[in-house]
Amino acid sequence: MKNKKRAITIQNVARAAGVSVSTVSRVLNGKADVASDTQDRIRAVIEKMGYTSNLAARSMRSHKKNLIGLVVPDIGLYSVEIMRGVNRAIAESKFDLLVYTTGDAQKNGAILHEQHYVSLLSNSVTDGVIIVASATAEFIADAPIVAVDPHIINPNYPSVQGMNYHGALEVMEYLIELGHRRIGFICGLAEIGSSQRRLQGYKDALVKAGIELDETLITPGDFTQKTAYKYARQLLALENRPTAIFAANDQSAFGVYQAAEEMGLSIPNDLSVVGFDNISEAKYLGLTTVDQFLSEMGYVAVQMLIKIITGEPLELEIHKMQTKLVKRTSCQRLIQAV
Repeated sequence: MKNKKRAITIQNVARAAGVSVSTVSRVLNGKADVASDTQDRIRAVIEKMGYTSNLAARSMRSHKKNLIGLVVPDIGLYSVEIMRGVNRAIAESKFDLLVYTTGDAQKNGAILHEQHYVSLLSNSVTDGVIIVASATAEFIADAPIVAVDPHIINPNYPSVQGMNYHGALEVMEYLIELGHRRIGFICGLAEIGSSQRRLQGYKDALVKAGIELDETLITPGDFTQKTAYKYARQLLALENRPTAIFAANDQSAFGVYQAAEEMGLSIPNDLSVVGFDNISEAKYLGLTTVDQFLSEMGYVAVQMLIKIITGEPLELEIHKMQTKLVKRTSCQRLIQAV
């Protein structure tokens, strides 16, 4: 049986060069506080031992890696839409893409995961990082960062953000124009800026229309179908149930569909439903929703990041993406009983 060739480690390089692991690491990370002859010796050992297969080692010869990092919370429907735009922009550029994910948007310690991945990708491995739905207000990083749809309202790095408040207002104005007065709202994660703005749009539209706010029609949520299903059943079990439900995102709207079907209600005959995001699956259900152009947000974020990398000034630190109400078959005019 043949012995497997062992991978060359940073410890092997340090031992062969007669230096500490931290010294090798500083050379790989492009630090200038290592003597030039020591740097030359370490580089020679790296070349000889084949450690150049490591991304960080390969990048040490130049400050340019032509590589962009992308950190996404998961590979779910929302993230995939953004990744489509990122991929399109990468295809048009000279950069390659490296993707990291925790695999679960609801995983505990999201901020720590973000900080870890951004630190990992921005230290010699990439020229810059795009982070989707970031929960961290600021990062300490050696490379530029651009966020897509950040959870916080005013991060200290450039971002592309949807017009969440405006989109929610447009939904509510549409439902009210159709004659609905009892409109349920299934929230997103309470701590997220986009959730807060959508809820505020819901409330302000009712005030504007002179409709009294009924707190029993507002439920918690977390942007998942499972949780929305639970609270949709709660809303639809009310003695005076809502005639329409506005869900904070499309996946939550899918939960409303599931609950309505199980309870023998027809959409839109018995219940009008609206989502938010316009992910590709929404059109197959005929779901009325708000398009915030997720793919375009990813595309714009890459363009912004490349400008920063190449030293071009940004016109705006925050790029606001306009929303559009997409009317499909999940809503209909409410016929009032005579």
